[in-house]
Amino acid sequence: MKVTELARTLNTTPDTVRYYTKVRLIMPIKSAGNGYKIYGKQAQQRLKFILSARQLDFSVAEIKDILVEADKGHTACPLVRKIIEYRLAETEKQFQAALRLRKKLKSAINDWQNKPDKTPTGHMICHLIEGDIRDDAQIGVNNE
Repeated sequence: MKVTELARTLNTTPDTVRYYTKVRLIMPIKSAGNGYKIYGKQAQQRLKFILSARQLDFSVAEIKDILVEADKGHTACPLVRKIIEYRLAETEKQFQAALRLRKKLKSAINDWQNKPDKTPTGHMICHLIEGDIRDDAQIGVNNE
């Protein structure tokens, strides 16, 4: 099948197919008659895998490593588990950081609700932000 047919079959774009061809994750066969790139069942299977892995936020490099293992006839499952465990740990760190930020934002909203608006001075642009930064630094809040 041609680029557009493969893209349509897997509900993606022709540009996506071209990209993964360019980075050599899928390999078409050139038609002898007209020079078109023809994608077979193996390319379709690989692209389906690639799209699924990307939905789990695997990088192109990680996907390439997985495919190398599979191409050697080795199971890629241990590598996949290792990558996904790392990805989960990183996601958990980001989630906890987002929760800390959320708490700070809610606290700022509550604290700033009744504070007056002030015009900028030569020493301060917005007392709401700069006052809290100075206060946080004094009590060590930003030293996480």
